[in-house]
Amino acid sequence: MEGQLREAVDILRGGGIVAFPTDTVYGLGADSANEEAIRKIYAAKERPLHTALPLLLSSITQIADVARDIPQIAWQLAERFLPGGLTLVLYRLPSISPIIAGGSDKIAVRVPDHPVPVGIVEGLGRPMTGTSANLSGKPDPLTADQVREQMGASIDLVIDGGRCYGGTASTVIDLTTEPPVILRQGVVSREDIGSVCVVSMKEA
Repeated sequence: MEGQLREAVDILRGGGIVAFPTDTVYGLGADSANEEAIRKIYAAKERPLHTALPLLLSSITQIADVARDIPQIAWQLAERFLPGGLTLVLYRLPSISPIIAGGSDKIAVRVPDHPVPVGIVEGLGRPMTGTSANLSGKPDPLTADQVREQMGASIDLVIDGGRCYGGTASTVIDLTTEPPVILRQGVVSREDIGSVCVVSMKEA
């Protein structure tokens, strides 16, 4: 696996895209500093450019590398729930490509609870995209073979980590509003978040 992690880092640094197992489904990564590679992600997934891509971090300290005006509650939530199933929406730094953010001034970040994406990001030295490795609108892949079936030769490397567990997606909370708003209810419950801060829910 260490050899595959090094290969993945080399591919990302060269502008390629890589699929890898995560704590839920297989993800698709590109170097967050390479706009051409980010566009490859959109093309491979057949995903509209106005739809933002989340970023995967190796630790909560990397939040400050991608976001600005970070409220104290972000650090409190990160300390409590990350690594794990919580995605934080924050204002992005100007150094983070607006293509990743779908043209928005916000960015979604998460620290996954899985050694493969964390190891790739550590080797790369900066965040990478962490969207699911599927064609838009198609089922999320739980195996490397399912990734290959859907995406074929558009991916430069698929790291086979066995079958992912699937299950509930991460909870997404927007911390650019007051009070924070849960945009998607996932594995971290509203009650758990409510034990840290006052929160509202996005209306359906």
